[in-house]
Parts: sequence; structure tokens; C-alpha cells
Amino acid sequence: MPASVLIVDPSPENREVLRTVLARRGLKIFEAEAAEQGVELAREHHPNVIVLDLESEAADAVAIRRQIDADSPDHPAELIVLGKLRRGPQFAGGHVIGKPYHFAPLVHTIEQLAAKAA
Repeated sequence: MPASVLIVDPSPENREVLRTVLARRGLKIFEAEAAEQGVELAREHHPNVIVLDLESEAADAVAIRRQIDADSPDHPAELIVLGKLRRGPQFAGGHVIGKPYHFAPLVHTIEQLAAKAA
């Protein structure tokens, strides 16, 4: 079974770029426009990697991480946050990629985490 990635980003263009590139690399892709949808999809599909655009909405990465972990304790997902986030013990183990970002390094990070998680 291929590794899976959940892309949570309000930008249809960003989702399309990531979906196209990652699907060509054999990853299964799920998409959500908002964090609430993303949490539901994570609960249903248990993706290996979750990419969360944080700055586009008032999403709280720590709260989302806790909710996903609580909903899927047997299926931990790697979380990549796009945007600004202060690192601290409450977000240990997460990956933060600042904006603006380039797609190539982001795709590389997703591939590495998906390979590790699969």
C-alpha cells in the first residue's frame, strides 16, 4: 500500500501542485481546504504525512496535532506546518517550513517523511 499524504491548504493552486507532484511519485493524496476538514480526513484515512498551511487561517497547529493524535493513537502521522510557529515542547517532533517556501524542498521533505512512516 502506498504511503499517504493529507494536504490541508486553502489555496487550490498549492494543493494542485503538491497533489500532482506527489501522486506522480506514487503517494496517495487526500486534500482539505480547511483544518476542520483535514482533521476529519485524518481521522478517516490515517495519512502518513499531513501538510498543514497555518498562516492562511487561524489554525492552531498544537491543537490540531493533539486532536489528530487523540483520534488516531495507533496511526501517528508526521506533521509539516507551513508558516510561522514558535517551537516548544508542545510541538516537539513537528516540522516547520517557513513562508515563502519552494516546492522542491517541501516535496523532498514530504517524500522522506512518507518513506520513513510507510
